[in-house]
Amino acid sequence: MNIWVDADACPAVIKDILYRAAQRSQRPLTLVANQMLRTPPSPLIRAVQVPRGFDVADDYIVEHTVAGDLVITADIPLASEVLRKGALALSPRGERYTADSISERLSVRDMMEELRSAGVDTGGPPAFSQADRRAFANALDQLLQKALRKDNAGRV
Repeated sequence: MNIWVDADACPAVIKDILYRAAQRSQRPLTLVANQMLRTPPSPLIRAVQVPRGFDVADDYIVEHTVAGDLVITADIPLASEVLRKGALALSPRGERYTADSISERLSVRDMMEELRSAGVDTGGPPAFSQADRRAFANALDQLLQKALRKDNAGRV
């Protein structure tokens, strides 16, 4: 399992959790962004800078993700694309996207987009909280533990 991060909008505290998790679980972690990123020195952690442009980072992640990988993103269309490829998707707030939930999430996203384009002030997401950070860390740990059990079962 490789871990891919849609890093342009990923909170720094989430990146820090991911750096530690990559080292602990010995999983490759790739952050993809259209800006230069600093990462801790580790053979497991790398940053890929893609050109600026609409969905360039998303397209890179979709192109390189394979079934069984984990993608960290708040981008609902990106989550939908990687789910179709058989990857796992997790939001920085700890919400696991699934084949069952993604259609509803896409519909809500599209409706909100229509409201905003009609001039309705829909506000933004709530501020990132300590509870969000804990939810993400717990969800990530569960997914990594599950992957470890799967790896160990395959070695028996």
